[in-house]
Amino acid sequence: MIKRLFGCIREYKKQTVLTPVLMIGEVVCECIIPVITARLINSINAGCEMSDIIKYGLMLVIMAFTSLFFGVLAGKTAATASAGFAKNLRHDIFYKIQEFSFSNIDRFSTSSLVTRLTTDINNVQMAFMMIIRTAVRAPLMLIFATVMSAVVGKKLSLIFVFIAPALGAGLLAIGLKALPLFRAVFKKYDKLNNSVQENIKGMRVVKSFVREGYEKKKFAAASEDIRDDFTHVERIIVMNGPLMQVAMYTSMLLISFFTAKLVVTSGGTYLDVGTLSSMITYSMQVLMSLMMLSMIFVMITMAVASTKRITEVLTETPDIKEKDNAVKEIADGSIDFCDVSFKYSAAAENYALSDINLHISSGETVGIIGSTGSSKTTLIQLISRLYDATEGTVKVGGVDVRDYNIKALRNEVSVVLQKNVLFSGTIKENLRWGDPDATDEEIERICELSQAKEFIESFPDKYDTYIEQGGANVSGGQKQRLCIARALLKKPKILILDDSTSAVDTKTDALIRKAFREEIPGTTKIIIAQRISSVQDADKIIVMNNGMIDGVGTHSELVENNSIYKEAYEIQCKAGDDSE
Repeated sequence: MIKRLFGCIREYKKQTVLTPVLMIGEVVCECIIPVITARLINSINAGCEMSDIIKYGLMLVIMAFTSLFFGVLAGKTAATASAGFAKNLRHDIFYKIQEFSFSNIDRFSTSSLVTRLTTDINNVQMAFMMIIRTAVRAPLMLIFATVMSAVVGKKLSLIFVFIAPALGAGLLAIGLKALPLFRAVFKKYDKLNNSVQENIKGMRVVKSFVREGYEKKKFAAASEDIRDDFTHVERIIVMNGPLMQVAMYTSMLLISFFTAKLVVTSGGTYLDVGTLSSMITYSMQVLMSLMMLSMIFVMITMAVASTKRITEVLTETPDIKEKDNAVKEIADGSIDFCDVSFKYSAAAENYALSDINLHISSGETVGIIGSTGSSKTTLIQLISRLYDATEGTVKVGGVDVRDYNIKALRNEVSVVLQKNVLFSGTIKENLRWGDPDATDEEIERICELSQAKEFIESFPDKYDTYIEQGGANVSGGQKQRLCIARALLKKPKILILDDSTSAVDTKTDALIRKAFREEIPGTTKIIIAQRISSVQDADKIIVMNNGMIDGVGTHSELVENNSIYKEAYEIQCKAGDDSE
């Protein structure tokens, strides 16, 4: 786990290594200062000349500024290294997520991934900075100050031999108890973020049903749950403060008692006044080092839980893998399903698709119809290899989709979802997701085909109109038409419309289908729809039922031979007659 994270240091290795080196310089300077101070005090006590005072004074000033110089540089390099480390970590996680198949993404909620990219990485960044700076300074200071106190104070240094292990044992007990609680808290953070995300995305629904009060209560309950857990953890962690204070004041009390006793009983022969002063300084350095170590301990305890959550993402193996010599050219838009069955996970009991055998010729227009939950969308997701078939083979252009270069395959298969997404930016910027090099003339032409040109040109800024996040400032039908235009700009060999004209009127729907027939006859078109009118002029129509193909044929054939299709047709025809 640690090795995997340290791989994110990369170009910041220099600063990462330089920071501990600079900290060594700072610690050495701070440990020399008490020795010089002791000599200065002893010289004054012995009645030295002014020149000696100036000499020792200059030495103290030089050492103090040298220590400051090392400390400032260490702070700068530590900040650069930790911020760069966090940047690389975010980069690696985000790029790793891009490699995930849908099945990988299903294992992590959106809110959980956001928490890992923000809160968890912030915790690890802080811990990393403390490790390369404070976690180097504190142990070094502890060791150097203890050694110097042994040299100066002799037997008095044995006080630290008893105090330090007792303190270490107490801190370890606190950490072991707090660590599992931190893990639980971060999981609840995921739930809280999920609640916020749902509320914001569904704000229109919340307001329509006047459910603001319910959402507030739900958020308050999740927030209160986190507060209670953090309070519980803090009650445990906060014990390191009193424990540290007891160790500090016990050490000071013992040092003061035994030092004073030795000075008095030995008449100043065992310890002089200067040595006493340096001994007290070293004792403070030792105890402050222990205090810093306790702070590091708390931060690392939090970071360990975050580190495990981060490495879960980094070590996740994409379920969909590309072959070394993957095919990069798709011959045509023909599609074949050969004995295909599929389930979303190996542990699932039931198959979402069963025994699918189907041939679609290149350039055909194919309609897919079926009730909700009949696995229409699941079927088309196997074509662009968003999922891999559990059994059987899916072919595009006569080649198994698993043999294709994934990018090449998906560039030739455009999918327009019912709930497709528009991103923040202008209409042009959104449409150029389909083709970054598309000219303005090409964009206008494609928008004419998708029946989007008329409403775009009604906007004051036309194609430079800014689209809010998620397309919040355009209607559902307008959003769908823009998404169809974006897909058409890819000039794909296969175009899939997954109920993506559900928000447009029947006239516009018919115009879009007419444009498809006339303008892109060589493209294979698959239309998933609930309306019979959207698919009745297709070359063939597939009727799905409970994950299986219930029937395949033209509109007239299915009306005669397929009970599911016939029932849907009669219900919709009757509804149309009633509306007239």
